[in-house]
Amino acid sequence: MSRPKPISGLPYKIRVYVNGQVLIPANVVRSLGIEWARYASIVIRHGEKLIELRRVLLLRTRNTASRQFTIPRGIRVLLGIRPLDEVEIIQIRPLNDNEVGEEFRVVNDG
Repeated sequence: MSRPKPISGLPYKIRVYVNGQVLIPANVVRSLGIEWARYASIVIRHGEKLIELRRVLLLRTRNTASRQFTIPRGIRVLLGIRPLDEVEIIQIRPLNDNEVGEEFRVVNDG
C-alpha cells in the first residue's frame, strides 16, 4: 500500500469534509509560520473558480499545529462545493484580529 505524498507548502489539494471544513496540515502551518494566527484570508480553487475567503476563523486542536476552517454554507451552495469534493488551497494570508472586510469574493468565475 502506497503512502500519500507529504504536503509541505502551497498550493495543495485536499478534500472538503462532510461538515464543510477543510484541513490545513501541521507541516503546512509550520512552514508558513502561521501557528499564531486566529484569522486568515484564504484563496481556494474549486474547478475553474478561484474564491477568496476573507476573515476565516482558523480552528485548532489542543495538541497539534494543524488548523481547520469552514467554507461558509452559503458559498458552498452558491458555488456547488459538496462534501468530499477536492479543493486546492492557493494562498493563506494571516490577519490581525482587528482586520475586517467582506466575507468572500469570486476572483475568477472560470
